[in-house]
Order: sequence, then C-alpha cells, then structure tokens
Amino acid sequence: QVRLVESGGGLVQPGGSLRLSCAASGTIFSINFMGWYRQAPGKQRELVATITSGGSTNYADSVKGRFTISRDNAKNTVYLQMNSLKPEDTAVYRCNGVRYYGLGNRDDYWGQGTQVTVSS
Repeated sequence: QVRLVESGGGLVQPGGSLRLSCAASGTIFSINFMGWYRQAPGKQRELVATITSGGSTNYADSVKGRFTISRDNAKNTVYLQMNSLKPEDTAVYRCNGVRYYGLGNRDDYWGQGTQVTVSS
C-alpha cells in the first residue's frame, strides 16, 4: 500500500517560483511512473510531467522550459520545481504513481492535492 502526500502549494506572483513535494509512505523505487497532474475549474485534468524509475522525464508543452520534475528514491519523494509561473498555471496539483504488474494490470496512487495560485 502506497500513500502520497503533496505539499508546497500556495500563492505566488506571476514570474515567481514554487517547489512542490510528493512524499510516499512506501518506496517509490518499485513505481514505474511518478507524475504531476493539475486541474483548473472548467478544464480537463492535465498531465504536467512524468518521471520513470530510470529517471527519464517528459513534460507537457505548456510547461516545458519552466518546470522540472525530479525524484529522490532514498527519501521516497518526487518534486516539481515550477519557475516563471503564469496565472494560467493556477490549479490543484496532484501527485500520481503508476505500477504495472502481471498481465496488463496497473495500480494508480493519488495524493490529495495542493492548491497553486498565481496572481498579483
């Protein structure tokens, strides 16, 4: 059983930075993918960034060059460094983990979410 808890959200002015953390109750070494989603009112949930157990990363076009995802397996924690924040980045950010096993099975783990608000 894996539990994920996010932290680091808050209110920041445009152009500012925030660092989100996702702490897992168990090891994330066995989790194939860790990622960050976000959802704003009236919008579909968006996959922002992912990182594999091997450290490979991918980003949504909307955040490339501004956001960086990383993981620390020793601390069982995934981070999202967000720079040059824009008002359109305002959303609830949730941490997600995916574990593949057996014959085409998968488990998804979710945090409770943390609010990021970018405003003057």
